[in-house]
Amino acid sequence: MAAPGGANCDPSYPDVCLADGIGDWDCAGGGGNGPNFIKGPIRVLPPDPFHLDGNHDGVAC
Repeated sequence: MAAPGGANCDPSYPDVCLADGIGDWDCAGGGGNGPNFIKGPIRVLPPDPFHLDGNHDGVAC
């Protein structure tokens, strides 16, 4: 995983680099099918395009 703020990093996840355009992201150890996984907790800002913050509290995984 690249450092935050990279060119393809989604701004909804400011503390990690979840790159856009490489498929879906899911929480590691959760029920998602990837292909990409992230260990948390991570901070989430709207609009949360990867739907990682299921309870909308600003924290995922």
